Amino acid sequence: MNAGDQLPALSVRVTREQLVRYAGAALDFNPIHWNERFARDVGLPDVIAHGMLTMALGGRLVTDWLGDPGRLIEYGARFTRPVVVPDGDEGALVEVTGKVAEVRDDGTARVDVTAKFDGRTVLGKAQAVVRVS
Repeated sequence: MNAGDQLPALSVRVTREQLVRYAGAALDFNPIHWNERFARDVGLPDVIAHGMLTMALGGRLVTDWLGDPGRLIEYGARFTRPVVVPDGDEGALVEVTGKVAEVRDDGTARVDVTAKFDGRTVLGKAQAVVRVS
């Protein structure tokens, strides 16, 4: 693992069905994630994905690359834009990439994660700290 290494990209189509399943698993039944009328009434363009679901896709990118989820020590991000999920089979395409930003002397490395929807970044300062081996 070296600074500058790129992680294999991950592309995921988030559908309304996945939002319902995630809501059940996370116990987050906020209507902005499933009720189009409610989402629009509060000023959103449509139903949006759970921020934590979007963040989890970044975590998945890192743990898939590591091959051992136990090597992920820390992971954090800010939610900068919503992922709008249309009502259809196509869903919303979320594209996630990552890059090793630095390898530290303590046997860890920082990975910077980028998640985009519709060409725009949806997670800010998404960073993971991983155990090198």
